[in-house]
Amino acid sequence: MDSQSNALYDNPTFSKYGINELSFTAKNSPRAMRKSPSGKKFVILPAEREDGSATTTTVVSPFLSPSSSFAKSRYHHSAKSLRTGDPSLTFSSPNVLLSPQLAHLVRSGSYVFTDAGTARIFSDASSVRSLASIGMGSTDGRRMVIRKVPNSPSELLNYISPPTPPEEIYENESYDISNDDGDYDNIKPRRQYWSSKMHFVLACIGYSVGLSNVFRFPYIMFKSGGGVFLLPYFITLLFVGIPILFLELAIGQFTGRGPIKTLGQLSPLLKGTGVASVIVSFLMSTYYSVIIAYSIFYFFTSFRSDLPWTNCENPRWNTPDCWNMEKLKLNLTRPNNPQTPAEEFFQNKMLKMSNGIEFPGAMRWDLVACLICAWILVYFAIWKSIKSSTKIRYFTASFPFVLIAIFLGRALTLEGAEKGLQFFFRPIDWSQLKNSNVWINAAGQSFNSLGIAFGSMISFASYNKYNNNILHDTIAVSSVNFITSMLVGIFSFAVIGNIAFEKGLSIDKVIEDGPGLVFIIYPQALARMPAPQLWSVLFFFMLLCLGLNSQFAIVEVVVTSIQDGFPNYIKTKLVYHELLVLIICVVAFFFGLPNIIQAGIYFFQLIDHYVASVTILFVAFFEIVAVAWLYDIKRLRKNIKEMTSKNPSVYIRFCWVITAPFILLAIFFLALWNYQPLTYQNGTYEYPQWAHWIGWSITGVVLSCIPAFAIFNIYRAEGENLIAKFKHTLKPNIYECKICHEHHCDHDINVQEDDFHLFPITLQPPPKKQSLKENGTKENNDEKVKENEILNAESSKSQN
Repeated sequence: MDSQSNALYDNPTFSKYGINELSFTAKNSPRAMRKSPSGKKFVILPAEREDGSATTTTVVSPFLSPSSSFAKSRYHHSAKSLRTGDPSLTFSSPNVLLSPQLAHLVRSGSYVFTDAGTARIFSDASSVRSLASIGMGSTDGRRMVIRKVPNSPSELLNYISPPTPPEEIYENESYDISNDDGDYDNIKPRRQYWSSKMHFVLACIGYSVGLSNVFRFPYIMFKSGGGVFLLPYFITLLFVGIPILFLELAIGQFTGRGPIKTLGQLSPLLKGTGVASVIVSFLMSTYYSVIIAYSIFYFFTSFRSDLPWTNCENPRWNTPDCWNMEKLKLNLTRPNNPQTPAEEFFQNKMLKMSNGIEFPGAMRWDLVACLICAWILVYFAIWKSIKSSTKIRYFTASFPFVLIAIFLGRALTLEGAEKGLQFFFRPIDWSQLKNSNVWINAAGQSFNSLGIAFGSMISFASYNKYNNNILHDTIAVSSVNFITSMLVGIFSFAVIGNIAFEKGLSIDKVIEDGPGLVFIIYPQALARMPAPQLWSVLFFFMLLCLGLNSQFAIVEVVVTSIQDGFPNYIKTKLVYHELLVLIICVVAFFFGLPNIIQAGIYFFQLIDHYVASVTILFVAFFEIVAVAWLYDIKRLRKNIKEMTSKNPSVYIRFCWVITAPFILLAIFFLALWNYQPLTYQNGTYEYPQWAHWIGWSITGVVLSCIPAFAIFNIYRAEGENLIAKFKHTLKPNIYECKICHEHHCDHDINVQEDDFHLFPITLQPPPKKQSLKENGTKENNDEKVKENEILNAESSKSQN
């Protein structure tokens, strides 16, 4: 007998733990395989059946237990593929000769040992202690590998707690390999992983520090009263935004699904909340792409020798109200309604803006061409899912910060900048806090800047590894988001102060509010820079990068949700991931065309207000209710501890349960009590009543998904009556192991008692070389005897 195997059985502690034979249940015994037991291999000797029939010896490699982290398969197959007999198992060692019916034992993290005829299940911790004492190592405490007896204490320690190498990156498509039917739909799929943690953080930062901060924050703050806006913004960011960001990263990483599947598993009753968030993301993609089109238009215009927004000498779009520093130096009479050259270029040249949404006007075909270019860039940036978009984010997420720092330094040196900074930091009219639109805008901006309640963060986190530390990601993303908002705000209002100095007007009346604010104040600052053409090209290229960062996340969540919802149809009909992305981009392009007619800027602000500010508040509220209340905060805390080994803080849990839903409800009731209709151009233009009905209709259609899916799930739920069906939808539809009661463990197959019957298998040491020779000689003698018998029988027949 081999000395190491002999030491295994001579170990006095072997009987201490009652480990006499290794037993498990299987439906069919493995078929006979003729392999010579050589090397350090263990021989599995099945015990006799109840009918007394003999069984055949099967030889397996020492890697009888689950494959370690050192040996992972390139492609992961779900538990269902093992149960259905898929021959490709999750083992890299070719010596493993187990049938699919026995593979569940190999992939489990516990072993069934028999002691005096009674089977007992030993957990991973027990297995580690027992196996280590008899000379068997462990890779990570969950996956066991039977090894040789260590020759030194240091070798034993390396077996018990070895260094964990980096896991291999899966290169399959972003949708999972397993079929999405049956009762295995609630098992976490194998998705494409981020190749590194930095890629995930850059994706989140690029999305949150995209157009939401650079484009949306200045004009939302300006129309909400300046410094008074910061108070509700900080409150909603601290007590609502950051806790929801942590929650979305947690549930996305835990389930490994998109927002629809994630909320459908945690709370089937409110599955429609995930659908509503995806619809909001799709609607945002239709008009965020318009900002990219504007950036492309300005980008190519910046290559002119003279920037057209620096002077009032363009009769095609400049009016007598055009006013700049040159006219001020000539002591000309200031008009009653002075406008900067940048304002007139944006409104009269690029948009050719009409007098209201009731005057739609013609299509701006040059902007249509820019919009096509924008969607082409978006498509080729995400057509390979996260594999293609992560490579671009290294540049698109870091380059804007360099330019923001340079422009900030220049803006602070402009004349009148101190007036703009006072308007930014010092509240002027505290009565604005009674205005419900200020709180709605503050909450909506905190959600937009962090990228929460749109499903994008859930989708991003679904590509994380299961043990990723989401707390660090939350702190990193929220910190960078806050710093960027402040820098962009200081830069923007310093330029507004300069415009007010030139016009001789107060800050609150110096410029028209609206989505085009960024294309008015930034060109004004660029015109003051040395070599303005160069800085204009760099700035609008930066704005293009920010728009792409936002579109990456928004379109990706739509793609991920469709793949999660219709996996079989996508694989059989569309086949290619690139084709699905192309269809989504084409549909979103046509939905964005109303934003580039002559009245498109009015429609743009209407959709942005009712979708990104009003609707998103309801979506965030029902998301909190679905996860923190219905799924239960205790379950969520346990899940987070499984992933990160740490419980969420008391502050985070308090915000989930009480603070966040209370603030959202308070904003909702304030809006009902003090609702003010949407206006444009500093309140000089009021939207017609039918335009508000369009906005509320869009909000109603999106939110109707929540009760519609609730009714549908109640109707399909199990139960004898309506109350029983309703109670069933309150239970989470997520996999829970019957052995350890955890959601993600290595016992990922529900072994039913009817499917398997007891079939004990005994672990025996390999036979001696001498016995092998004797067996070989015996077999040869038996074969010779059989050959002689056959020859004698043939000779007797021939004689007869």
